[in-house]
Amino acid sequence: MRGYLRRLTSIVRGWIFVVWIYLSVGWRFYGWRLQLRFGQASIVESTQTGMKQTLLFIRHGQTTWNVEHRLPGQLPGVALNDRGREQATRLADALTVLPISAIISSPLERARDTAEIIARPRKLDIQLEPALMDIELGRWSGQSFDELAKNDSEWKAFVRDPTVGPEGVETFPQAQERAVAAVERWCKQESTGAYPAFVAHADIIKLLIAYYTGLEAGRAGALFIDNASVSLVELDSERRPRVFAIGWSPRPGWLKPPTPEVEKPQAEEQVDGEQKG
Repeated sequence: MRGYLRRLTSIVRGWIFVVWIYLSVGWRFYGWRLQLRFGQASIVESTQTGMKQTLLFIRHGQTTWNVEHRLPGQLPGVALNDRGREQATRLADALTVLPISAIISSPLERARDTAEIIARPRKLDIQLEPALMDIELGRWSGQSFDELAKNDSEWKAFVRDPTVGPEGVETFPQAQERAVAAVERWCKQESTGAYPAFVAHADIIKLLIAYYTGLEAGRAGALFIDNASVSLVELDSERRPRVFAIGWSPRPGWLKPPTPEVEKPQAEEQVDGEQKG
């Protein structure tokens, strides 16, 4: 009974911490947007002083496997579908307000294709980083997680506690260690600049956000990272890391200050309102 109560207490505390993370990040994000709306001074300063870096963690666009609820893991050949390419294009447009200085991507097709769409208007070279690849899922790669949730007791145990796993399956702490090491290695390189974008996968981004917020790796699954979304982390030598966004999926211009528009016919307004972030 005591063991059950301790576990229940730990779960409740974990969820309270996750809620606190989202609330504090949301507050910082809207303050950061106000800075963008009323001037670019802070952005210019951060790119010139070298004291700050704003990291963009970008998840790839949608794939057919996402729709089918299949686990790709590190399998090759999983590319963006049409919807995923549209999402990546929309995200690229939304990020034009930020002076992205480098693009570092997982070499898996879905991430690399997303990175290419973001890099295209900026004429930036894409640097491939194997340590940003998705989690290695061993024998579960390619399987439906709906079916695994029904029939595979080891999968159910891994979902409950991703800090341990069967042979051939990478645990959350293992994946977090190699992803964080890669990000910090790139951040130390002068050529990376002040606004590097890291294009990766949902679980990898969850684990990076967990690291920079102090959330335990085993609880990173509680975070939500949508396709073609961006998470923002500011690193400053004079303070602790600050997370400004987690998994934001933009409409076009989500970071841009609003501009006056001429009145449109009602039908056009309704079409515009149908866009979903």
